[in-house]
Amino acid sequence: MTDTSHPAVWRRRSPRVQLIIWGAWFALVVLFVFCWQVMTKNTMWVFVWDAPRQAADIGSRMMPPRWSYMSELWWPLWDTLNMATLGTVLGVILAVPVAFLAARNTTPSATVLRPAALFLIVASRSINSLIWALLLVAIMGPGILAGIIAIGLRSIGFIGKLLYEAIEEVDTGPVEAVTATGASRAQVLDYAIVPQVLPAFWGITVFRWDINIRESAILGLVGAGGLGLKLQASLNVLAWPQVTMILLVILATVVLSEWVSARVRSAII
Repeated sequence: MTDTSHPAVWRRRSPRVQLIIWGAWFALVVLFVFCWQVMTKNTMWVFVWDAPRQAADIGSRMMPPRWSYMSELWWPLWDTLNMATLGTVLGVILAVPVAFLAARNTTPSATVLRPAALFLIVASRSINSLIWALLLVAIMGPGILAGIIAIGLRSIGFIGKLLYEAIEEVDTGPVEAVTATGASRAQVLDYAIVPQVLPAFWGITVFRWDINIRESAILGLVGAGGLGLKLQASLNVLAWPQVTMILLVILATVVLSEWVSARVRSAII
């Protein structure tokens, strides 16, 4: 007898799975429409439609930049660089022990100290440096010190997270070899773990310093000093050519720090 049955038609997904996918897309569209209505409920669209004309008007007032204003920006620029550098150093000092406490293979207590270290990392990463600066300015008063501490507190989460992940990914071979010699826990860290994570540590530090240059440039908006303080003062008096000059200085500083960071990281890694 000849088999007259037809072979099964291959389908990428079953009708049930396809229906679920289409239902998920529909729910996503509904959620988007709902969120859009919530966000735009109090929007005055007359200002939105007028925004291009206002932007063009402000842009025309910002040109040309006031080049003579550069003489007043050297010291704030120096403050900004110091704020980023000292804040990064503070963040590294605080983040290194937190990272070793958070890593599974180096923490002395996986039930108490590791959750506490992970909580510190999450808490640091969840609060923006601008919020840290706002709180510290309210507590300590305006000045660069508040900006340095804000940068340092914000850097703990970034450096600590990447560093503890690098510690957990070290090769276990050297660790087992040093442990087999009867070395203490501190000696295992010193001879087997730290040499493996040093390249990652320096790369993470330089990368965070590059990020902190950008963040410290705007902390003056809340009173933490640096270029942001000059930017806020110029915005308050509508000195748009000065604003342009400050933005150009910030842009040049960020580009230079990006170049330095890339060269240092390529040399280390």
